Amino acid sequence: MLPAELRIARVRKTLRWFEQDIPLLNMRVRDLSAERQESARRFAAALIDKTRAELNKLLEERPLDLGDSQHGPPCEPAD
Repeated sequence: MLPAELRIARVRKTLRWFEQDIPLLNMRVRDLSAERQESARRFAAALIDKTRAELNKLLEERPLDLGDSQHGPPCEPAD
């Protein structure tokens, strides 16, 4: 299992991806019917909400020790 700070960093990065993708999603669905556009937007919003909830859960559950005093907290993972 991944250390708590690494998991938090990954979920934060995923959340940023989802949030930054909204304008692109709007471009991708613009040729669809209004109903399908709304469905895609609702799905994306639900995914963002679920990811935020996961991040909040991880932040609440993380241990108080935020890293080794010599090395500090872990770095955010690369792409």
